[in-house]
Amino acid sequence: MNISVVFRMFSSFFLLIFCSVFIQAQNNIVFGKTYTIDDLKKMNGFIRCASTEYEQMLQKNDPERMTDTQFEAWLAPLIENAKNNKSQNGGVITIPVVVHVIHSGQALGVAPNITDNQVKSQIIVMNNDFRRLAGTPGFNTDPVGADTMIQFALAKVDPNGNPTNGIDRVNLCEVSWSTTDINAFVKPMTIWDPTKYMNMWSVNFTNTTLLGYAQFPSASGLGGLNAVGGYADTDGVVANYSTFGSSDYEDGTFMLAAPYDKGRTMTHEVGHFLGLRHIWGDNTSCVVNATDSNKDYCPDTPAANAPNYNCITANSCPAAPGNDMIENYMDYTPDMCMNIFTTNQKDRITAVMNNSPRRMDLKTSLADVAIPLFANDAELKAEKNCSQNACVAGSPVTVQFLLYNRGTNPLTSASISYTVNGGAVQTMNWTGNLAQDAYEMINIASGVSSGSVSARVVNANGVTDQRISNNAAVVAVGNSIPVSNANFTFELQLDAYGSEVSWDLKNSSGAILYSGSNYPDSTAPALITQSWNLPINDCYTFAINDTYGDGIYLEGGYYKIKNSAGALVVSGQNYTFSQQKLFNVVQTSFLGVSETQQKDKFDIYPNPANDVLHITKVSDKAKFEIYNMVGQLVKVGNIENNQVKISELAKGAYIIKINDDIVYENMRFIKK
Repeated sequence: MNISVVFRMFSSFFLLIFCSVFIQAQNNIVFGKTYTIDDLKKMNGFIRCASTEYEQMLQKNDPERMTDTQFEAWLAPLIENAKNNKSQNGGVITIPVVVHVIHSGQALGVAPNITDNQVKSQIIVMNNDFRRLAGTPGFNTDPVGADTMIQFALAKVDPNGNPTNGIDRVNLCEVSWSTTDINAFVKPMTIWDPTKYMNMWSVNFTNTTLLGYAQFPSASGLGGLNAVGGYADTDGVVANYSTFGSSDYEDGTFMLAAPYDKGRTMTHEVGHFLGLRHIWGDNTSCVVNATDSNKDYCPDTPAANAPNYNCITANSCPAAPGNDMIENYMDYTPDMCMNIFTTNQKDRITAVMNNSPRRMDLKTSLADVAIPLFANDAELKAEKNCSQNACVAGSPVTVQFLLYNRGTNPLTSASISYTVNGGAVQTMNWTGNLAQDAYEMINIASGVSSGSVSARVVNANGVTDQRISNNAAVVAVGNSIPVSNANFTFELQLDAYGSEVSWDLKNSSGAILYSGSNYPDSTAPALITQSWNLPINDCYTFAINDTYGDGIYLEGGYYKIKNSAGALVVSGQNYTFSQQKLFNVVQTSFLGVSETQQKDKFDIYPNPANDVLHITKVSDKAKFEIYNMVGQLVKVGNIENNQVKISELAKGAYIIKINDDIVYENMRFIKK
């Protein structure tokens, strides 16, 4: 057996360990780096952050991604420019934040479905720390201590232009998540536009001692380099729910675990997100010359030879002046020790925010600016149904919707119309008392084991719901995938051992519709993309195999199946010899504003669009109305030649209402 095969056998167990991984005796390799028993003793049994090793893996998998040396060479003159050109700094930058609270159906306040206040406490801590706010644990009197001029605010408008409190609760039906599946499924499934939001995820890690990890900024596409593709849908920071927030703001509902209960896991990881390296620069060789002694590229953080794991003053690099800055957020000391970013770290963050793709876009995002609110505005969101019986006969399923109050008045009543698999329209009436941004779960007995339930808020507080763009949702029953057409896209990113991989897609009769095998081995395999047509109202089984038994994830491979709107249906990376995914494709049953049963659903394309929207399945008598996201009518007319011209509209999200005889439908679209 050759050395590369041996490496593959062992490294597959440890590939995606990112931060704060407790190292067992048999578990002492992280991204190919071996930790000795003595190393583990010094670290108190923890490896708090392996983000640098993760970055090295990204560079290995994508030759177009900048190396550390290239990134620093690109960044260095920009840092000097930021120092010398104060006007470029532009004052305080507010970064809009969305926090995706990932759970598996737990009630609010039951782990890992953390409360709003626990989420908000994390934002408070980051503002304390990045702004060096007086009177808070983030303040310091160190001469090199700096207010980075970066602050954070929970988003006030969602990607569809509707009001939000910046907390996105998502039931993904899994009790815990490996980091492999977080990158392959959780992030792509839930991420909001990373040019407008800093995405944060609170999850329950399968590895219960894992604290968090971040993705460094990408700088490719600048300075004549090619753009890096494929990382926008994983960009952001992730934390275990028990480290997300600070016990300093405890209200009796928090679920935090000391000594990482002060919110500094996220301060540290957001530092990485903004381009900061560990204070020792991930260099374990102590050198003293001016060029090499500060491997974090910040001269005002004294040279360090290694991370620190306690609050005891130390000098890990005695040949260079100054003790280690153990209080720096980019060290590994416990939360209570940390309270400083330096002036040079601030300069580095400023350069990244001014020049790095996606990071510089956040400077102009208005997602933290409140939009006009209505007095009576109820939002309906679908709660994922976790039953797994879509492709076999099963018991009828009760589906759930989240009813939010997005209005300024307390929400005390709502009338909700719904239809099951496009059947007769039914009505349920809800009463309660929801404050602004609060929610309650509502249950609807579907009477079926597969398909979809479509619902819409008709009245809120006894009057017509004042915002039409957020009051409708569809819950898929079982593994059903409600779609408007049969078009799907398949993506397969192989690792270097493509000859080991084979796959097929079968329908409910067992017939193979699509398949692939005999791929060449390659150190730089190209992305394989196919267009599929899958008849609606059938069950499908996707199966992928690996003859060696290490799957395709070892060197960055994955597979994804997306619907015609680009939404992720099935994905995977982490498997051994084989993996199967079942899904049931059903026709979307849409409940229009008129509560008229749909007989033949309209469709629009492309979406997003620049100049023209194409409308399918409409007659020559069809009319349209277009509303912006605050409910204002911005355009009205006839649909001519199955087209609606939108070139004059401003960029953003809209609702188009299509009226064709007695059939109505509202659909969202994006104007680019």
